[in-house]
Amino acid sequence: MFTGIIETQSRVKAIQHENSNVHFTFSSAITPQLKIDQSVAHNGVCLTVVAITGNDYVVTAINETLQRTNLGSLKVNDDVNLERCMPANGRFDGHVVQGHIDTTATCTAVTDLNGSWEYVFQYAENSKHITVEKGSITINGVSLTVVQSQSHQFSVCIIPYTYEHTNFKHLQIGSIVNLEFDIIGKYVARLLGK
Repeated sequence: MFTGIIETQSRVKAIQHENSNVHFTFSSAITPQLKIDQSVAHNGVCLTVVAITGNDYVVTAINETLQRTNLGSLKVNDDVNLERCMPANGRFDGHVVQGHIDTTATCTAVTDLNGSWEYVFQYAENSKHITVEKGSITINGVSLTVVQSQSHQFSVCIIPYTYEHTNFKHLQIGSIVNLEFDIIGKYVARLLGK
């Protein structure tokens, strides 16, 4: 389980294709604290560490993950948000994040609010997922509050700290992001749909 509070960022160091899988190599300040078989969220996608060498570590994404997320479009030197699993004795600063991406969305607008930024995202109309104003959403692994909510579209506002310490600073109109909707909302929607 994750909280959506990004610990650090890393750049993609190498990408290796093997059949329908992709092995991503990252170099990070947190690598010495990682161990094989540990889960780490990369842009909100829970991936397992499969190899560690010095400050480099490798994770593998299977085809289903590549199809459902924006990881398949990563290139060497792209920035990725990182978060390790929440320790059982830690503070819960974000919201319940599983690291299981529901869908992707496209950034349709970025507005500089003179001290913060508002980002608007649109996702597939055939999706059953919903957002609610002041509800939680995870974008590329970042726990955020929904500002405006419409059918298959929502906005969030980003403070300068989040802008500087995540890959939001690289997002622009047309950027594809990973979305994980609030788990409680997903269960409620599922139960009401029965």
